Amino acid sequence: MSFLSMEHGRVAYRADLILYGAAVLLLGGHLLLMAPRAHPFELVLLVLLGLICWTLLEYLLHRFVLHGLWPFTLWHAAHHRRPRALICAPTWLSASLICLFVFLPALVLLGAWRAQALTLGVLAGYFGYSLIHHATHHWRLGRFAWARQRKRWHAWHHGRSGPVCYGVSSGLWDHVFGTSPPAEAE
Repeated sequence: MSFLSMEHGRVAYRADLILYGAAVLLLGGHLLLMAPRAHPFELVLLVLLGLICWTLLEYLLHRFVLHGLWPFTLWHAAHHRRPRALICAPTWLSASLICLFVFLPALVLLGAWRAQALTLGVLAGYFGYSLIHHATHHWRLGRFAWARQRKRWHAWHHGRSGPVCYGVSSGLWDHVFGTSPPAEAE
């Protein structure tokens, strides 16, 4: 596997999940210990804002970058052809993009602890997306209605040539932008 490879071996693929899970726990713990005690609601709101921002970023990246911008379209097409292959962004790339486009601008605009809180929300969203995306392709989700719905939603995306179902962790933005599946698909 090369430095730029989107297909991973089992160890690298699992390491990505473990590293993001650890990052969420460590940053969350750091904020609980170090954030100003006078602003607990602001802290929670910034984390929630980061989560919501992640769902929008996920939708926009999936729809307009992975399905519209070369060479990402080539990489993503491999995932569509082989949905059970261990294909995802390299950890160094996703982490660099989160630092460059989320943490650093927030640091400049909001200060350290607020930037960390917003970034925690985005990291948690990315980690959740990674788990949900993996589950939709590799796990049986029989007992969990919400997870089964996400799996059906993502299968609809993979099975249709039309522009539908770009949200993996949430269908919110598909509803907002008119790319949700027909009612009978849900």
